[in-house]
Amino acid sequence: MTCYRGFLLGSCRRVAGGRAALRGSGADGRRHLGHGQPRELASRGSRADGGFRPSRVVVVAKTTRYEFEQQRYRYAELSEEDLKQLLALKGSSYSGLLERHHIHTKNVEHIVDSLRDEGIEVRLVKRREYNEETVRWADAVIAAGGDGTMLLAASKVLDRLKPVIGVNTDPERSEGHLCLPVRYTHSFPEALQKFSRGEFRWLWRQRIRLYLEGTGINPTPVDLHEQQLSLNQHSRAFNIERADDERSETSGPQLLPVRALNEVFIGESLSSRMPYCWAVAVDNLRRSIPNLKGLASYYEISVDDGPWEKQKSSGLNLCTGTGSKACVFFRMEARILCFFFSRSFNINRVAAQAVEDVLNIARRQGNLTLPLNKELVEKVTNEYNESLLYSPEEPKILFSIREPIANRVFSSSRQRCFSSKVCVRSRCWDACMVVDGGTSFEFNDGAIASMMINKEDELRTVILEQ
Repeated sequence: MTCYRGFLLGSCRRVAGGRAALRGSGADGRRHLGHGQPRELASRGSRADGGFRPSRVVVVAKTTRYEFEQQRYRYAELSEEDLKQLLALKGSSYSGLLERHHIHTKNVEHIVDSLRDEGIEVRLVKRREYNEETVRWADAVIAAGGDGTMLLAASKVLDRLKPVIGVNTDPERSEGHLCLPVRYTHSFPEALQKFSRGEFRWLWRQRIRLYLEGTGINPTPVDLHEQQLSLNQHSRAFNIERADDERSETSGPQLLPVRALNEVFIGESLSSRMPYCWAVAVDNLRRSIPNLKGLASYYEISVDDGPWEKQKSSGLNLCTGTGSKACVFFRMEARILCFFFSRSFNINRVAAQAVEDVLNIARRQGNLTLPLNKELVEKVTNEYNESLLYSPEEPKILFSIREPIANRVFSSSRQRCFSSKVCVRSRCWDACMVVDGGTSFEFNDGAIASMMINKEDELRTVILEQ
């Protein structure tokens, strides 16, 4: 709270003193990364030396909601008419889903045709066909969809020199924070020409490397998208696997086969859907009933090889500069993927009402004569929230504690902090470590996760002008 108040007071003095911070001006050479991305995050990036013209490209096409619903109910052998009625019962429009599917499909065809017109060999794949062999075959990877598809495409690319390019195939419904500007959705040949002439910048996005060690660990990733298609069947298989894994002995550090481009979330599977006050109450109840699983996430944390600190909270989030204000958010309620704004940004952002309350207290306690008006409150609020964002190229991790439990036993000395390395030892019952909202690892009592930034894990992406 002291750091928070100090930041707000410092912001007030800068605003009251008339210092105008000019961000994103054209004079300093800052550029847009794409649709919906702030200029200050695009200030870095290296100019391409010569053109870029790949010989072989894999295009990873997203699974549309229409395709997903078809796959989901295929096991029940539903007809198309049955699917229409089922969607209507859920309040979804069959015709609307089909229309968005056709828009996406048409734009994917435009991308593939544009590549082939340039003499580039193309492989068009969906999620299930996208694997390491396909990535090795390609000189570049194009994610045709939205931010979720970009995260999927990036997850398989471990070669820092292999470019990954996102194209938004449905700009009306998808933000495309990680994709090219939306004008290239329908003008992809123009983008290819700019690549060929070198009229773009490389952006080397940092990613988080993860190691897992300890007792009872299972380094095999679980695809949350596939899990949704047959949740009941998968849950049974998941529980059987876990029972076997609990008999495993202590294991040394194992490098996990994924890198986090956006964020990593660690926590109990049920704790993310429970308010703070309920989590405390249930935790107290759990102490008196040994067989009742706790819903608050219990773990130990070490930052930059510092001392271990025991904590309880609703979970721990670690993000990169890319994820500091991403457009992907996940929750682990029933291990189902959801889309909102960045979890890290939402955990740490403050509302204007809270800022106004703190400034009023500071003004009374410090006998300050600040002109406390709506304009000042908004400026301080915006400056604080913008301080949570940083460049995708900066080699650091922002970790945030979600709803920390503070009492006589547990404390949280730092609720958020920039670091280069974070280690977490699980004391949880039924926890997961979720990478970029799409890949999950078991993370129960005795498991230790080490997360850090390594230059070899950079993701090569492009900045292309509007």
